[in-house]
Amino acid sequence: MLHWLSHLLSPYYYYALIIVAAYFFLLSLANHYEMWRFTMGPEIFDGTLVSVLIPVRNEEKHIERCLNSLRNQLYKNYEILVLNDNSTDNTGNILSRISAEDQRIKVFNGKPLPDDWYGKPFALHQLSAQAKGSILLFTDADTVHSPASISWAVTNLQYLKADMISGYIGQIFLKFGEIITVPLMFFLTGFVIPLFLNRLTRFACFSAAIGQYIAIRREVFDAIGGCETFKKKTSEDIYMARYVKRRGYRTRFLNITEHVKCRMYNGYRSAIEGIGKNIFDFLGKNNVILFLMGIAVFFFLFFPLPLLIGCIINGSPWTIHILVVNILYTLTWLFMFLGQRLNWLYGLLWPLMFINLLYMAIWSWFRTISGRGFLWKDRRVS
Repeated sequence: MLHWLSHLLSPYYYYALIIVAAYFFLLSLANHYEMWRFTMGPEIFDGTLVSVLIPVRNEEKHIERCLNSLRNQLYKNYEILVLNDNSTDNTGNILSRISAEDQRIKVFNGKPLPDDWYGKPFALHQLSAQAKGSILLFTDADTVHSPASISWAVTNLQYLKADMISGYIGQIFLKFGEIITVPLMFFLTGFVIPLFLNRLTRFACFSAAIGQYIAIRREVFDAIGGCETFKKKTSEDIYMARYVKRRGYRTRFLNITEHVKCRMYNGYRSAIEGIGKNIFDFLGKNNVILFLMGIAVFFFLFFPLPLLIGCIINGSPWTIHILVVNILYTLTWLFMFLGQRLNWLYGLLWPLMFINLLYMAIWSWFRTISGRGFLWKDRRVS
């Protein structure tokens, strides 16, 4: 099959592959430089009140470690607001005990989820209504923060004159299924969004955010309409960044790996469900865009490896071209993993990551259009 196909393909396809691979390689280097150049270390340790907002639902395994890390901050002026979103495990007891030990921690019980909201946006909505700070720092219950985490947010917001900042936190992988799934979030800045355009333009399509860590000025959050604007979005972090950018405010996507760590998922299935539920939503639930993305990912990102095998077997004159394409893709992923301070050898698994991305995209589309939706935190979202 590959022997026959390598003869059939147009020479223009091979030239296009070289161009695309070179572009993605250069894009990943440019984005790595962009994050390195503009990410500042923590320098401000006192100032305006920061409200740290944490939605919590059935997080008995993580929440104490998260809160203990946030209780140990070098920044002086902050509050920690936690929403117990109708947890059914021991989360409530843990929160009661810790909040009794530290007056900076305020715990609220979540209201019943309305039909026209998704769980996390509604939890963030309730938290933001209680926050008193002029900076809102949204983070997740499974994150662990360095003592300089809050100071880092304040420093970068102020010195970069940004209105909203987010970025990659340090990811922890313990199982193979996590390794070939979770790093697909790096796809955003390795193959999609030029970060210098996020900095220089007001186009919402160039905005990026990761919900594990978002710091935003309170007046900007209110100006975009708060959580009401993304009340029924599974990828609420991306939509928040888009609305901020659309209103003419400044967003930055930075490297936060030194100050926040997280193991997002426990194994392959939970990683598929956690990341996959966002893919079709990220594309605006547009069938045409999803189809075109799938074609592009298969023929321009995954297929070069099996095509290389076919060219070698066939003795194709295009073998060197396809070899260069594979080397560029490998280097792209290696540099992305090195930039995130992860084991660079994981970058060799990029063909599995791309075929896994196609599987997740199809799964996300099918679960949405079939009406089955996604079960997340014991709730059904569509």
